[in-house]
Amino acid sequence: MSRETLLHAHSLQVHRGGARVLEVPSLDLRTGEVLALMGPNGAGKSTLLLTLAGLLPPSTGELRFRDRKLDSRSEREAFRRRMTMVFQDPLLFDATVAQNIASGLKLRGVPAAERQPQVEAWAQRLGIGTLLDRSALRLSGGEAQRTALARAFVLAPEILFLDEPFSSLDSQAREELIEELGHILAETGTTAVISTHDQGKAVRLAHRLAVMQEGRIVQMGGLREVMNHPENAFVAAYVGMETLLKGQVVTCEGGLISLRLRRGPDDLEILALGEARPGQTVLVGVRPEHVGLSLQTDNRSSVRNSFPVAVIKVIPRGPFFKVELDCGFHLAAYVTAQSLSELDLQPGRQVVASFKATAVHLIRKEGLAPEV
Repeated sequence: MSRETLLHAHSLQVHRGGARVLEVPSLDLRTGEVLALMGPNGAGKSTLLLTLAGLLPPSTGELRFRDRKLDSRSEREAFRRRMTMVFQDPLLFDATVAQNIASGLKLRGVPAAERQPQVEAWAQRLGIGTLLDRSALRLSGGEAQRTALARAFVLAPEILFLDEPFSSLDSQAREELIEELGHILAETGTTAVISTHDQGKAVRLAHRLAVMQEGRIVQMGGLREVMNHPENAFVAAYVGMETLLKGQVVTCEGGLISLRLRRGPDDLEILALGEARPGQTVLVGVRPEHVGLSLQTDNRSSVRNSFPVAVIKVIPRGPFFKVELDCGFHLAAYVTAQSLSELDLQPGRQVVASFKATAVHLIRKEGLAPEV
């Protein structure tokens, strides 16, 4: 389903101390979508977020809200009344939870009699209905962030901007709030932009991802597109494609590519889908959730790539475990606790790793030196 463009940014640049810290040629935010800005610290996520929210004037470029250029003070102020922002550290007043939630409504001149039911409704929706009379200074981190979100949603914003809203929370509070926020965004259809350095949070909340590096968007697209078809090694590594391999194309017939990988004195060949020229050096990636582990090769399987590996390390990853493997190159796989136990996965354990040709993604073909 196509979505209307709500906010359009064109030729945005931000300079600090004579240096350009943000350059975004074009960006469209669509009605009802959640856009996640991803990237490491210093990538420009917060700068872009603040610029889109109209809180940081760009050095050059323009913003259009519902196709109206925000080029006057009155238009920018009118836009800010139709959006709201939630920061990593909740900016709460020294007042009760109820007074904090109601503060935006009060500033907009909503009568007290109308404010109260809205405040109570959103406090209940965010699980802080019993805390309305508590001082905001006596809240836990999760309670404070829920108060900030209630204060934002009670205003019925057309765009909600969230700047690393979960980073300061403990793991349990973070998981609970991410799930709750996802439900609220879906139910209300609120358009949102969220900045995060964690691809796991982005995947759970966003419709589209924009991966940033050094003040630029290096790739933007739908979840599956960016997660499974990154355009370069930086994006691949950042979205969790932990296995990145250089290989040389041996054959390419009917869209099936045979790739030769160097591993010590021996070569290893894997199969991938795509188009490439024989003799060409390419970069490919494999996501860890697409790698299966077993005790022996199943010749009846549709899996085209299968080879013996040694377990290097096992690392807990929430409900799963990441298993780092050595097969002449680094390979990573995700397994459940049950598989971890059944396969007795521990350092030194010999198992068989396998993945389908469809799980091997060609990332980049130009400018690569052959693997040495």
